[in-house]
Amino acid sequence: MTQLNLGLNLSTKRTRKREFLDDMRRVVPWSRLIALIEPHYPKGKTGRPPFPVATMLHIHFIQQWFGLSDPAMEEALYDVPLYREFVGLDGGMTRLPDETTILRFRHLLEIHGIAAQILAVVNEILSNKGLMLKAGSAVDATLIAAPSSTKNGSGTRDPEMQSTQKGRNWYFGMKAHVRPESRLNFCLTQRAVRCD
Repeated sequence: MTQLNLGLNLSTKRTRKREFLDDMRRVVPWSRLIALIEPHYPKGKTGRPPFPVATMLHIHFIQQWFGLSDPAMEEALYDVPLYREFVGLDGGMTRLPDETTILRFRHLLEIHGIAAQILAVVNEILSNKGLMLKAGSAVDATLIAAPSSTKNGSGTRDPEMQSTQKGRNWYFGMKAHVRPESRLNFCLTQRAVRCD
């Protein structure tokens, strides 16, 4: 595939995503995290040589930061030059990690308990700065539809129900808050909670 050269330099625009990745490149203790993984990482004595540990770790973090599945991460590496640049695959690479390679790296981290060790390193660095990273949960709110407030058996308004607007439409019902905790994901965010 050849690229059409339009004479545009797309790397000069400082997008929020580029700023975020540049910040993460500076603040994440990459060398310490790589040292945790290297003893368990395949040496590649037979078959295709493995990708560098740093590349796979950067890919893993991008997946966590942007909520990408393994197939979506593979596609993003092909589609988004900024991601290839961040993970170190922007120059002269003849192949990119496929979804199976990305999956195997994640399984390597899980099997050897490296994600917990990564969290411990990050918490140590944050605590030295008076900050703390705690486990959190994503909360998704959805609307449960209900008939109008006066169309119930007693003809009175249910105090638990309320009306809300979504887009240009009004709904009457109740908000349901769902808190998924089936899988603990390690995720760095831009914010940290100050210890008091």
